[in-house]
Amino acid sequence: MPLTLFLLRHGETEASASGGYCGLTDIDLTETGREMAEDFALAYRDHPWAGVYVSPLRRTRATAAPLCRLAGHEMRLRPGLREIDYGEWEGKSAAQVAGEYPRDYPRWLADAGWNGPTGGERGIDVARRALEVLDEIQQAHCDGDVLVVSHKATIRILVCALLGIDLGGYRDRVDTPVASLAVIEFHEHGPRLVRLGDRSHLRAALRDRAGT
Repeated sequence: MPLTLFLLRHGETEASASGGYCGLTDIDLTETGREMAEDFALAYRDHPWAGVYVSPLRRTRATAAPLCRLAGHEMRLRPGLREIDYGEWEGKSAAQVAGEYPRDYPRWLADAGWNGPTGGERGIDVARRALEVLDEIQQAHCDGDVLVVSHKATIRILVCALLGIDLGGYRDRVDTPVASLAVIEFHEHGPRLVRLGDRSHLRAALRDRAGT
């Protein structure tokens, strides 16, 4: 069997519910987000994970914790999996950013790969550090299923980088709802996306809950 990467976005936070920019701000899950984490753990507790790699921020650790507790897995924290740094945009809404940064914001919308939020990271910077973690995973696991618990932008960027999609359009090309899975298999001819935005592990009431 090939190495298969399960990229899980963390559960709901107040920022994901409101749509505000939240990168390195270390917020926790909402109660709904914790229910999402529990649902994932119950659905995948018996899955034969080869490893569990997690962003060190609180919302990702809280998402991975129920699975690690139920299945007895070690949580391997990797800073390279953290969310994009939104710089001066942290905690602001899109409308606020558009009004306060009339030059930087349109550039970022046009090409988020090479233009970062004011004082923040570009897509290529996130790709570089996240791919370093992937290289570590590939060295440690030649096959099997590996769970990576990360963030919206980071997962979008990783998917684009692995599939050869222009990083400039990662925000427009890949959708990653809260608590969703993207699954990528690594074959001799390269990575292949087999699932995207999968929330089938959530109970119906949570699957229907909106979240950016």
